[in-house]
Amino acid sequence: MTSDRVEVASLFTRLSRLLDDKRWDDAGTIYTEDATVQSPRGGELRGLDALTAFLKQSDVEGVNTQHVDTNVVVHVDGDEATAEANSLVFFYREGEAPHRESGLRLSWTAARTPAGWRITTSRIVPAWIREREVIGAGA
Repeated sequence: MTSDRVEVASLFTRLSRLLDDKRWDDAGTIYTEDATVQSPRGGELRGLDALTAFLKQSDVEGVNTQHVDTNVVVHVDGDEATAEANSLVFFYREGEAPHRESGLRLSWTAARTPAGWRITTSRIVPAWIREREVIGAGA
């Protein structure tokens, strides 16, 4: 059903907004309670509490992100779905150009829950990372 594909695809945007806005306690609006997330920074995180704790502890004061997701592909089979996308992530300080950029490949499974579609498993794989020299750093 087209509406299911749209709802599953919207999880990418909703997750990006959650991360960019640093609304860690809203992770339950994206993930199931027993979700598993694999990422290069967090390793394998099991459960919503572990994921939320990781997001909070990895927040760097003064550093913001802007996520841009593209090339979203969704396959729905009843109450389960698989989804993939590319994500560009820009790390910046307010009013400054990005000092780090990365290209990620995202893939996940999702399930229809009483509260709507939620991610059950997620895998984040970096395709590339670029660090930029910060002028005036350490001066």
